Amino acid sequence: MTGSWCREGESNPHGLLDFSSVNLSEIPLHSSPASPSHLVPGGGIEPPWCHHRGILSPVRLPIPPSRLRLALSAKWIFTATSLKCHNDASAMICCMRTSDFDYELPPQLIAQHPLPERVASRLLHLDGGSGSLGQGRFSELANFFRAGDLLVFNNTRVIKARLLGRKVSGGAIEVLVERVLDAHHVLAHVRASKAPRPGSELLLAGELRVTMLERRGELFHLRFESNDSVLNLLQRFGAVPLPPYITHEPDAIDEHRYQTVFAKEPGAVAAPTAGLHFDESLLENLRAKGVEFAYVTLHVGAGTFQPVRVENLADHVMHSEWYQAPMATVDAIDRARTNGGRITAVGTTTLRALEGAAVNGSLQSGFGETNIFILPGFRFNVVERLITNFHLPRSTLLMLVSAFGGIGNIRRAYAFAIKERYRFFSYGDAMLIDRAG
Repeated sequence: MTGSWCREGESNPHGLLDFSSVNLSEIPLHSSPASPSHLVPGGGIEPPWCHHRGILSPVRLPIPPSRLRLALSAKWIFTATSLKCHNDASAMICCMRTSDFDYELPPQLIAQHPLPERVASRLLHLDGGSGSLGQGRFSELANFFRAGDLLVFNNTRVIKARLLGRKVSGGAIEVLVERVLDAHHVLAHVRASKAPRPGSELLLAGELRVTMLERRGELFHLRFESNDSVLNLLQRFGAVPLPPYITHEPDAIDEHRYQTVFAKEPGAVAAPTAGLHFDESLLENLRAKGVEFAYVTLHVGAGTFQPVRVENLADHVMHSEWYQAPMATVDAIDRARTNGGRITAVGTTTLRALEGAAVNGSLQSGFGETNIFILPGFRFNVVERLITNFHLPRSTLLMLVSAFGGIGNIRRAYAFAIKERYRFFSYGDAMLIDRAG
């Protein structure tokens, strides 16, 4: 890889696509709360202390609006320093910057609602080897596969992780469950005008008594004082934790469509969005063509929406997520490889689970935590093709797809998608990427 991308304000010798500037005042970051109970006294919809503490927005999962505006207003520019060391992953992380992964997105391209049919999304095909682009519909996905290929899905199930309430001592509060530890204990983001102290009691959804046990970094260890399990309580009293860039309150459509048709294992606070495009009819078409299926579980955390808040990527601490790679999936991958089939991850979360389980070179079954940080220069051991959505600026997921498809290829693909007015993010359109190299 040679050459360099021009910086904003410099000449453009390569004739790269330039986007018109975004009027930040028109970016619809949050809708007004449905009722005064959504407001935290003394802070409004996004109080100042929320920015430096990284706690969730009171209406959505955590991306502070000031940071999202910054990300959406910056142009995606790659530098010579980030390109010259692409053959050495350890050197790569030392010379790459978060600003290398900014791009400008017209806010009207952020999908606010799902299309009437899951398979109706557009599909942009990127061949990472040649850099060529092709267009189609997701309903035509089977045309891109052959008998013996393997699709690996993330079968995590989104839980209704958002709860509103108050501290027993007074004061509105919002809880976003990040991880269910057991039948009665969770780790959660807590939003309040003043953080609850260990031993303090919360009253959520009008009747759920919860005790704050301790702080664990930015998370709070909470105990639900009920004989019923946390998962049952969240299903009854919680709300779907829609991403921060979706401006409406969750409704019955979201409860159905912000969940994959193959969701099985509860525990995610965000959907594995590439899987949202599949319906039973498409799955049957793929089976009829001889495509095999396998599954992993990775419980997606709220950190998936957070932009990287350091400039030097060597300083970034990747969030950790729980995953499981069953032996049946490892066996299916081995069979597909033996028979010449291609391994396709449905979503970046599936890719993270598989590559995290193969970080030592060979895929191992089992479960655990992965905080794998995939940047250009990463050596992929398992996945050859990736189905994914379009990702936020400055996000680790954008860095991941840049590593998989090639920095220049992904930049050109995103520029093309913006020009052709593809729909972005969770309810948006999809990409099929053949791995570069």
